[in-house]
Amino acid sequence: MLILTRKVGESLMLGDNFKVSLLDVKGGNAKFGIEAPKDVPVHRAEVAEKLRKNSASESSD
Repeated sequence: MLILTRKVGESLMLGDNFKVSLLDVKGGNAKFGIEAPKDVPVHRAEVAEKLRKNSASESSD
């Protein structure tokens, strides 16, 4: 795992097409902005896991 430190307003690039920007930090919460191609789904990890589980259960029916 790569660990980076960013200040509000700073960004990081994932490849050539993904930009993640730190927008705000309040208390224990960080707010990020994500720029990605429209054809790439972007989800929180817990939502992506739920979608994977639902997809797996539907394909086994």
